[in-house]
Formats: sequence, structure tokens, C-alpha cells
Amino acid sequence: MNHFLQITLKLENNNIVIRVATAADKVYATTITDEMSSSAAARGTGIAKRTPEYIEHKIDEGKAVIAITDQNEWVGFCYIETWSHGEYVANSGLIVAPAFRKSGVAKAIKKRIFELSKELYPEAKIFGLTTGLAVMKINSDLGYEPVTYSELTQDEAFWAGCKSCVNYEILMSKDRKNCMCTAMLYDPKDHYEPAETKQYFKENVKSFERLLRFKKWKLLRPFIKKDKSEGNGGNGGKPKSFFHHLFHL
Repeated sequence: MNHFLQITLKLENNNIVIRVATAADKVYATTITDEMSSSAAARGTGIAKRTPEYIEHKIDEGKAVIAITDQNEWVGFCYIETWSHGEYVANSGLIVAPAFRKSGVAKAIKKRIFELSKELYPEAKIFGLTTGLAVMKINSDLGYEPVTYSELTQDEAFWAGCKSCVNYEILMSKDRKNCMCTAMLYDPKDHYEPAETKQYFKENVKSFERLLRFKKWKLLRPFIKKDKSEGNGGNGGKPKSFFHHLFHL
């Protein structure tokens, strides 16, 4: 497999190149982290918060994929993290600039970072957490399968990264067995072919939609009740939790 392989997307007004990031791409680090933060705030879910220095470090390690136009405009980014001594790999921090969303960029980035992960860590299980149906579809196209949280890495450092997510309180209330995100995993030693996982997702997409809606209702309900109790004089002037403001309840 060619570490220097790149993907080119031809759009109406731009050609976008998706490739392994190099040292010259560190100039985009602050732009990337700013977009990560604003996107997480808009969605009400969180990518683990990262600093520009962390992004630069991933680029230096050769564990990041970037998308840029032929005019050197930043388009998207994703990076690799390893856990449990390399037994697990996560393709983390997928982000696409708003102007280029729904153009196929996210899918191309995911494909390239997935191939890079298999190249660098051929024995590792590759996993991800997502709240979005679109990312679930992309993962299914690559060969990922939905799994329980117990099948993910139990590395404490990984779960510590969830602390910056607005849903961390939910995760801990469920003893890290469930949260708003859906877990998906690719096991190189035991997996279905991508055509099979793609077809499975296609046949069950309505069920996955219902699952995401049910998780939001089921997992948020205890916190909604707590907010209402506190708001009805249970604790006087105590401010309502961020769940109230986030979901306008």
C-alpha cells in the first residue's frame, strides 16, 4: 500500500486533494481546532477537544489526513489515535469545512484515513463513535459493524477524551456502557466484507434512525427530569444544567 496515495475529488468550482498531511500543513492547525469546536457546539455533541499543538503533533507523526483545494484552501481533516498498546486504533476528529459539506469530502477522508490505519497498524481493531447517521453509513461502506461499548478499548486515556463532550455526564451515568454515540468497529481478523456491511446498513437504515432517536429520548430523559425538578423550586436559585439550554427544554 502506498503511504503517499492521494484521492482527488473534482467539484464544480474546485479540485480537492485528500492525502496524508505533511509539515507544511501545520499552518491549518488553528483553523482545524476552531472548526472542531464550533461544529461540536452546533451539534450539541463533542469531538474530544484538541489543541493546535496536538494537531501539529499528529501531522508530525504521519498519522493525519487532510483535504485541501488546488488553491490551498483547507477543506477537511482527520487523524489516527492508538489505544491499549496499539491493539485499537481510532480515526478521530473528522471535520469538514462548512462550505464543503455534503460534497463527498467526508467519505473520501474517511476512506483515506481508514487505509492509512490499516497500513500503519495492520493487526489493530479500528473503531469509531458517532451520533450521525451519515457517518454510520460511511463506516458501513468501509466494513465497520455496530458494536457494544464493551467491545471497544477500555484504555482510560481514551475515555478521558470524552470529558470535553457535553454528553459526558450521560456516559458516566451508564458506567461507560452506553451514550449518545453509536460504536462501530472493524476487526481485521474477524469481519464481514464491505459489500455485506454496506447492504446490512441499507436494509436497516430505518432501524438505525429509530435507534438514534430512541437513545436521545431515553438517555436524556433523566437529565430533563432533573432540570424540571430544579427549576420548580427544588433548589432555589441553582442554575439549570447545560442540557436544558442545549436542547431548549
